[in-house]
Amino acid sequence: MFTNNFVPSRVFFTRGIGRHKNKLQSFELALRDAGIEKQNLVYVSSIFPPNCNLLSLEDGVKELLPGQITFCVMARNATNEKGRLVGSAVGMAFPASKSQYGYISEHTAFGADENEIGDFAEDLASTMLATTLGIDFDPEKDYDQRRQIYMMSGQIVDSTSAPCVTTGVAGLWTTTISAAVFLP
Repeated sequence: MFTNNFVPSRVFFTRGIGRHKNKLQSFELALRDAGIEKQNLVYVSSIFPPNCNLLSLEDGVKELLPGQITFCVMARNATNEKGRLVGSAVGMAFPASKSQYGYISEHTAFGADENEIGDFAEDLASTMLATTLGIDFDPEKDYDQRRQIYMMSGQIVDSTSAPCVTTGVAGLWTTTISAAVFLP
């Protein structure tokens, strides 16, 4: 019987922008810009594993081997419209207890700047974690007010995001990616 108990112990954020006349090559260039073009990427959903450590981009990329099966949570967006603002972000919410799992969210948008798209991704991750932890909050309040409640609960210690936003260029596909990349 086969059992797969792979639970990542480390994660890092990366992001990238690619531009090319072909959409797929634009994506490849975004992966290169992010430093993860040599991986066989497997997209996974939104759980930040218990006891997982956040690495810097530089330390994380050093651990990767060409052809390696690499799990990630990725947000990806593209446009071929001149002047169109395009963006992607992953957000992460960290629980106070390292033995508790957290959440990672993906968000893409057009017309949003880095702060807007990053805050939205953090809001998504924090709200998912808050509901899991049973934190009482009003979902109609704006994110800044809810974030104060999340932090004051003592159950969520922090949130962060890796927004990637740029403007489309005439005659080219422009792709943005943002990813949380897992390591053993």
